[in-house]
Amino acid sequence: MSNFPGLRNPVVANQNPNKSVEVVQPPSDSVSSLSFSPKGNFLVATSWDKEVRCWEILETGSLNSVPRAMISHDQPVLCSTWKDDGTTVFSGGCDKQVKMWPLMSGGQPFTVAMHDAPVKQLAWVPEMNLLVTGSWDRTLRYWDTRQPNPVHIQQLPGPCDALTVQHPLMVVGTRTADRNLVIFNLQNPQIEFKRITSPLKYQTRCVAAFPDQQGFLVGSLEGRVGVHHIDDSQQSNNFTFKCHREGNMLYSVNSLNFHPVHHTFATAGSDGGFGFWDKDNKQRLKAMARCSQPIPCSTFNSDGSIFAYATCYDWSKGEECYNPATAKTHIFLHKPQESEVKAKPRTGTSIRK
Repeated sequence: MSNFPGLRNPVVANQNPNKSVEVVQPPSDSVSSLSFSPKGNFLVATSWDKEVRCWEILETGSLNSVPRAMISHDQPVLCSTWKDDGTTVFSGGCDKQVKMWPLMSGGQPFTVAMHDAPVKQLAWVPEMNLLVTGSWDRTLRYWDTRQPNPVHIQQLPGPCDALTVQHPLMVVGTRTADRNLVIFNLQNPQIEFKRITSPLKYQTRCVAAFPDQQGFLVGSLEGRVGVHHIDDSQQSNNFTFKCHREGNMLYSVNSLNFHPVHHTFATAGSDGGFGFWDKDNKQRLKAMARCSQPIPCSTFNSDGSIFAYATCYDWSKGEECYNPATAKTHIFLHKPQESEVKAKPRTGTSIRK
């Protein structure tokens, strides 16, 4: 087990200590997912207020957000993803359905997938022209959106909490006592490739496949991230490191995002902090100042020039710590500097044992 070096994030009672650009007209309740279009700076947020919102982010010297469209579900919305051509958004949640929204053509949303419990994760796989949906009903389902029934239902060892795809690699994090991570080779999607126990001791919150498909990151409730390779011959390169912690306080790692150009990655957590890391050189590149509320989700845009993150109360400290006067929802846009997200030469002193 290793520590990335660097100073702890400073604790500040500030909604926006990093002077990020705030998105206008944010949701009225906590944000559950953020996703950028792969073809332009269109940002979609899903929320516990049952809404799916889209903004266009304009880069005209500074960043500006323009609300473009919004649709509703019958229950809180938990997840979203885009089709690879940037025309269409998928959203799923507690109403147990997935809606397909032809956003760019101005079309109306319609249901394309159903589960027996809330839908927690979505992934569009362009290589297969299929939508993968993960649910708390302990199944993955693969959908051809032109057909009413799934083309395959895959049983899972527990409720699906996390999902990541870099074709042909897919990794699913499940909520089980032994913290199962299920690995699939999507060239043979109906058979588990491998099932492992998470290298972390507590419940999995998020996973992110390496851009080269050779492994994945996993984040958990304990403020720790695991770096794990698929090939058994690479197991000596696996390690875990501490991140979203303050003294004896452990905070959930809620989001893991690889930079689309530099292939470094960002973490965001319930401590209100986010930062940028280099797994290959085992270095922390930049720790940003902590916001006064947790960060439940984050994402890069398609070229990595914008990092979007939400702040809101995430109920991790229970109802007794909820203060409606301060628990406002915000979505922020950060423009990473190259020094924050581009790998630096390894120094040999980058890890504290």
